[in-house]
Amino acid sequence: MSVDLPIRKIIHVDMDAFYASVEQMDNPKLKGKPIAVGGGGKRGVVSAASYEARKFGVKSAMSGRLAAKLCPELIFVRPNFERYSEISKRIRKIFFDYTDLVEQLSLDEAYLDVTKNKKGNPSATLIAKEIRNRILNEIGLTASAGISINKFIAKVASDYNKPNGQKTVNPEEVIEFLEQLDIRKFYGVGKVTAEKMYQKGIFTGADLKQKSLEYLDANFGKSGRYYYHIVRGIHTSKVKPHRTRKSLAAERTFSENLSSEVFMLEKLDQIATEVSKRLTKSNVAGKTVTLKIKYSDFTLQTRSKTLPYFIKNKSVILETAKELLYQEKLQNSVRLLGISLSNLNTEKPKKTQDKNSISVQLKFGF
Repeated sequence: MSVDLPIRKIIHVDMDAFYASVEQMDNPKLKGKPIAVGGGGKRGVVSAASYEARKFGVKSAMSGRLAAKLCPELIFVRPNFERYSEISKRIRKIFFDYTDLVEQLSLDEAYLDVTKNKKGNPSATLIAKEIRNRILNEIGLTASAGISINKFIAKVASDYNKPNGQKTVNPEEVIEFLEQLDIRKFYGVGKVTAEKMYQKGIFTGADLKQKSLEYLDANFGKSGRYYYHIVRGIHTSKVKPHRTRKSLAAERTFSENLSSEVFMLEKLDQIATEVSKRLTKSNVAGKTVTLKIKYSDFTLQTRSKTLPYFIKNKSVILETAKELLYQEKLQNSVRLLGISLSNLNTEKPKKTQDKNSISVQLKFGF
């Protein structure tokens, strides 16, 4: 059985090294130099790196100490999130000149559905080019874009000609594009999954496509069905102008490593207070409490518990977090603790997709 999928023209816009590029724009002395936003100090972590720094292997989430070792000339810059948010709002304003169907993923990336757009332009490729030119001329930053029939392919394509480039994957090119794609380039296939796929002889989209739905279900669990469909160009998620929040969290990085649970209780109290405030401000509650623990060697561990009712009260959040903390012995001294609430009362039940539903969009002007 086959069903027709809706024909859409989706653009994924991704700013190039956004935080670092804003800093270089605001301070001309930094242009052309390797910089890292954040990361300063012996316990700092890089939030973003300029392309000049990336050439040395510096990347986000890397410790500042390692980044400085890889690039001795690296310049650390304190992040200014108010400024990044201000620039992001100006970019978003440009998006809304073309369509109201804008799904903001973060400060530096968004999906746009331009199937029907305010300019009456039938070419998503030309719209993407115009948007990128406006961001450059009106704001002074470069952006990359991917254009295709759904969000998944558009996001993969936006990384294809970075920085300051774009790629269109036309409907008739989708299958060939996905078959030739390295499995590591598939959005949603992380490092661990990629290694597992390599071990099973899956290196490209073509290799993945050879595997049956039953095989992928058996070897990759719930994600198996997702992989089965995306390699066939099937991704039905719409561009959602108002994204439903799926979780709410707060965390703290400590100036000194903590080695005892007793010393962490005060920190957890502060974090639980912040989470509760954010839940109240957002008027949401959740059932699943997750404790995030980052050890001094940067390994990450999470422990979760789902309650039978929705909560946003600090005392319940804190008690559940304490229970998770004492659930098992700590592996090492701790540099970061975080608490998140998920399974929120804002989430809608997921619709299941017919496993036999396989369809490829027809040709239309891109």
